[in-house]
Amino acid sequence: MTSIITTEDELRAIVGSPIPRVAEKVLTRLGEVHRDWIAASRFVALATSSSDGRCDVSPKGDPAGFVHVLDDRTVVVPERPGNRRVDGYLNVLANPHVGLLFLIPGRTDTLRVNGSARVVGDAPWFDDLVVKGTKGTKSTKSTKSTKGTRPILALEVSVEEVFFHCSKAFLRGALWQPETWDPEAVPSRAQIAHLLERPDETIEDLEKYYGPHYAENLY
Repeated sequence: MTSIITTEDELRAIVGSPIPRVAEKVLTRLGEVHRDWIAASRFVALATSSSDGRCDVSPKGDPAGFVHVLDDRTVVVPERPGNRRVDGYLNVLANPHVGLLFLIPGRTDTLRVNGSARVVGDAPWFDDLVVKGTKGTKSTKSTKSTKGTRPILALEVSVEEVFFHCSKAFLRGALWQPETWDPEAVPSRAQIAHLLERPDETIEDLEKYYGPHYAENLY
């Protein structure tokens, strides 16, 4: 028989309540340690929901420090050329509440930032969001490679909650342990595209499209 939990009391009866230091760790503004974490992060998951509660989580990634801290209550996430679905941005237009989960490769703890957002078409700080080449990324110093690296949009987030999340999920999933990785356990990106999105194109053409040259057109 399926048991459905419908009240907080039922939920608390099973999982209990957080200890004081966990319940009270949420801050309302960024400190130096939060700024350092954001500056080192190469990836953030952006959670949004529509006015009727339908949720979306969108991955955002760039060289470390791509999310810009304007002040201790404001961060901005640049938007780069993509598939043009803009699901998260459409949600923000209807419901400004967002959640950000900042990851640092190799670290099992994460930084969570919740707040209210607005979509910005341009601002003086857009020049600070130009893609910068760093170790492990292609240089963007040439005119050709720099073209288009200024963001086309940005999400400005007013910080309401900020706190660090413990390592247990990443440790349980052994996320950063290469010996557990098995990227060939599922079909390749080209095979998935052929199956679901681009059935009229050959696997050979799609493998070529999603091959090494794919990374040359990120911006």
